[in-house]
Amino acid sequence: MSWKLSDQRRTAMTLSITYVNIGDLEPYENNSRTHSAAQITQIADSINEFGFTNPLLIDENGGIIAGHGRLMAAQKLNLEEVPAIVLSNLTDAQKQAYVIADNKLALNAGWDNDLLKYELEKLAELNFDLELTGFVQYELANLFDDDIQPNESKTQEIDVDSFTADHQCPKCGFEFND
Repeated sequence: MSWKLSDQRRTAMTLSITYVNIGDLEPYENNSRTHSAAQITQIADSINEFGFTNPLLIDENGGIIAGHGRLMAAQKLNLEEVPAIVLSNLTDAQKQAYVIADNKLALNAGWDNDLLKYELEKLAELNFDLELTGFVQYELANLFDDDIQPNESKTQEIDVDSFTADHQCPKCGFEFND
């Protein structure tokens, strides 16, 4: 395979991981991606299980470009420093756009449900905690429930009085507005 990047561009893209004190990082004030408390817990659980395998992306001033949720999980875990990759070759417009692109591009992917179910079944056979994959109980139940027909409702009755003050579902962690 031949790369069409210039030597200068390839050199600018050389990546190295550095560890940065959490107090030296600055979240992007206009980050449009939100993170519920339940999702931060999921990220923290993932870090506990697998290690901090996905470094934050920051600019040369410690401004976060990608990894706001990972930073919040690190704070929840009382970590003092996190792995980061400094992206010093981006313009301000590129940084601003990548804050969005990093999240949206991942959302554009789909699932091969047959392969997903197969992989999760194999993990279940190994007694692995399937929620560490990021799927919550109702998603796993829906995936493995062959009796549910496509037009049947998959909703569950829940006690709305048990919702927290910040409007978060006690079952799945979904956050919503009034």
